Amino acid sequence: MRVSKRASSAVALGAAFALVASGCSSSDSDGGDAGASKDGAITIHGVQPENPLVPSNTTETGGGKVIDWLWTGLIEYPNDGSAPRNALAESIDTTDSKVFTIKIKKNTKFHDGTEVKAKNFVDAWNWAAYSPNGAQNGSFFADIQGYSDVHTEDPDAEGPKKAPTPTVKEMSGLKVIDDWTFEVTLGAPTAVFPTKLGYSAFMPLPDVFFTQSAEEFGKKPIANGPVKFVSWEDDVQIKLTRFDDYNLRDKMKIKDVTVKLYQDENASYNDLLAGNLDFMETIPTSALAGDKWKQDLGERAISTTTPSTAFIAFPFYDKRFQNPKLRRAVSLSINRQEISEKIFFGTRKPADSWANPLTPGAKSGNCTACQFNPDEAKKLLQEAGGFTGEMVLFYNADSSHKDWMEAVAQQIKTNLNINARAEGIPTFAVLRKSINERKMTGLYRAAWQQDYPDIENWVNPLYVTGGSSNDGLYSNKQVDELAKQASGAPSLAASHEQFAKVLELVDQDVPTIPIYFYGQQSGHSEKIKKLELTNVGELDLSSVEL
Repeated sequence: MRVSKRASSAVALGAAFALVASGCSSSDSDGGDAGASKDGAITIHGVQPENPLVPSNTTETGGGKVIDWLWTGLIEYPNDGSAPRNALAESIDTTDSKVFTIKIKKNTKFHDGTEVKAKNFVDAWNWAAYSPNGAQNGSFFADIQGYSDVHTEDPDAEGPKKAPTPTVKEMSGLKVIDDWTFEVTLGAPTAVFPTKLGYSAFMPLPDVFFTQSAEEFGKKPIANGPVKFVSWEDDVQIKLTRFDDYNLRDKMKIKDVTVKLYQDENASYNDLLAGNLDFMETIPTSALAGDKWKQDLGERAISTTTPSTAFIAFPFYDKRFQNPKLRRAVSLSINRQEISEKIFFGTRKPADSWANPLTPGAKSGNCTACQFNPDEAKKLLQEAGGFTGEMVLFYNADSSHKDWMEAVAQQIKTNLNINARAEGIPTFAVLRKSINERKMTGLYRAAWQQDYPDIENWVNPLYVTGGSSNDGLYSNKQVDELAKQASGAPSLAASHEQFAKVLELVDQDVPTIPIYFYGQQSGHSEKIKKLELTNVGELDLSSVEL
């Protein structure tokens, strides 16, 4: 599941919709004094991306952060959590929330020097939606008229049949008006659509992308953001450098960035303390006890909250996990409060809702399956026919998940008498590969950090059939139908009310198990004088001053 962007308030739509031109960094509107600042270099923590760096085919954190740095989209989500606002878009207008006219700013460039034009958005969106291309974020374009013509589904999931080839390659709802203007027609009025447009799936692609394979492009990506790609050494580092022709607000003050790809968060933390690493987004749990990290870092310690939730997911293609009573029993056997206190020392809050409560439209306390009730759990397990054999809970061992996953496994074992254990997979990329290939043989760690500020982002990608991050292949036709109605609601208020009803159904099915809401502890080196975190806790590279 992708960890990406968010803000804490949604865009309100009136009779006409137009985002205000603005930026997300704290610099002046003309780029501030970035051009006069001293050059410099920083090294920051990262993990190996799962896939080559193509925006519409990246749904996880390792590659997602790099893409967020490399690309600039139509809108952006300000660091302070205020309403989304224009980045590359000059205006986004609509009178009915169905047909949108999007004008982009002139004279912005890709890193190969070519201009960013309307067709670069239209071509990129059509490529992502065309199902034979296999873009993991393809379902984000389902709102657009003609999506079903370019995106066909496998009729029997893991069976022998294959999805038929689409009859056309371009969605009828996309139309280039001129070099700087394109029109988007949706299948139905969708109030949240403009809010989505800052998510990486909607980034533009240069003409050169379409002359090579996506894998070839993604190993040496050409983007349009404030930093450009230099090199990528697998499992070692990704190098970026300032794009001097960038002319939007968030222009870089420093010159070079090395994203060091770690396999061990403790090693990363030691590098931070030694001055060999300049920013670490998530302090390992080993340093949280007794506030050791605060003592180590002093004023360089940063604490914040993000709309992110840790889950444990079920592989529905494994018949052992298809009974909803079993799934609910497992969830009710987990003492989230104990995990919060003993493993995370109170820095994480026990999850009690399906959509993170920091999200516009989300309600607290709507996850009845999140309650700790071992007696009810035992009863449900018996009604489900029990569980035979070993229940393995997988996690990626290159981040601090061992302690809490082992605690969850022990609680399941103690409270349900199931032979449960946790098992580490060496890296996040290896874990994601098995998840995407539908090869998981047990439950597995997952997380979701909203891509855009609306409850819709906590439903359609995760729980609708064919959703971009519905990795376990959960499917409920009633959920699909209600989610479709919610997506097409005429206003955000009506949409939020409908999505709340969708989550009532999800709560009965328990397709995943919410465990805790993230609190983020970060740290930086003495080398950095000033920085800002984005609204999802990522480092805003354009804010860094040395």
